Amino acid sequence: MTAARRRTAALVFGGISVATALAGCSTPDASTGSDSTGGSAPTTSGDYADGSYSAAGDYQSPGGTESIDVELTLADNIVTEVSVTGNATSGNAERYQSEFIDGIDAEVVGVDIDDLAVDKVAGSSLTSDGFMAAVAQIKADAAS
Repeated sequence: MTAARRRTAALVFGGISVATALAGCSTPDASTGSDSTGGSAPTTSGDYADGSYSAAGDYQSPGGTESIDVELTLADNIVTEVSVTGNATSGNAERYQSEFIDGIDAEVVGVDIDDLAVDKVAGSSLTSDGFMAAVAQIKADAAS
């Protein structure tokens, strides 16, 4: 192993060790919903009220900030319907949003909202970031 690779490996493993050590420094307080550092503990699962919810999700593309509007219908925490409307500002973003919209039903309908982990749909990976941002807002709205 060359000296450069040894240094890189040492930095990677050192960074992992520091991250692991720091992960134990913040423990959620179940009674307040915050962690010991004063921040909010994220709500990652729960029971959500049945109904239709909508939110906008922004994401960064090579052409700048783009957004989509997402509407989900929930029944017993399961996504029963999804509708996505694109708000593209460029031709490439419009194409990718359109491809995403055409394929999103197959990815999320019938799935528990807590299990949604949309990464790439029909070749569109950046639009997924906007979708997941909207889902996070919908989860917050449905939990209240």
